[in-house]
Amino acid sequence: MKQLLILWHSRTGTAEAMARAAFEGARGEGQARLVAAEAAGPEDMLGAAGYLFAAPENLASLSGAMKEFFDRCYYPLLGRIEGRPYALMIAAGSDGQGAARQLARIATGWRLREVQPPMIVNTNAQTPEQILAPKTVPPETLAKCRELGAGLMAGVGSGIW
Repeated sequence: MKQLLILWHSRTGTAEAMARAAFEGARGEGQARLVAAEAAGPEDMLGAAGYLFAAPENLASLSGAMKEFFDRCYYPLLGRIEGRPYALMIAAGSDGQGAARQLARIATGWRLREVQPPMIVNTNAQTPEQILAPKTVPPETLAKCRELGAGLMAGVGSGIW
C-alpha cells in the first residue's frame, strides 16, 4: 500500500494542529504517517509515495527545525524521489509567502510535483506576545486540513499522482 508522509514542525501549535488534522483525514483514506521534522530522515521520505509538509513561517521563511530537516536530507535524497507529489501547509502571522516560496524551491530541486496550492493559515499575530502565544486553530480550518489530508492520500493511494 502506498504511504503518505505528513512531516511537520510547530512552535506555537498551529502547524502541529494542522498536520494532525490532515493525518486524521488521510488515515481514513489509506496509510499515512505523521512524523515531526526533528525525528525524520531520508528513510522516511524514501518510504513514502507522497508528502504533506506543515510548518510555521518565521521571519518570512521556514522555521529553523523544518529547514534543518531539508538541510539534512536534501543531498541524500537528490535524484531518488523525483516525481512524487507534495502539498504544503504554512502557519503564518502574515502572508506566509516567503516560507511557501522557500519550500517550493527545495521541492523543485528534488523534482517533486506540487499537486495542491499551498494552504496558508494566517493567525494575524503581530506583537511579540501574540507571536509567542500558543494558538488555537478554528474548527473550519481544521476541517479544511482534514480534507487536504484525505484528498492527498486518496490521490497517492490510487496512483493518480
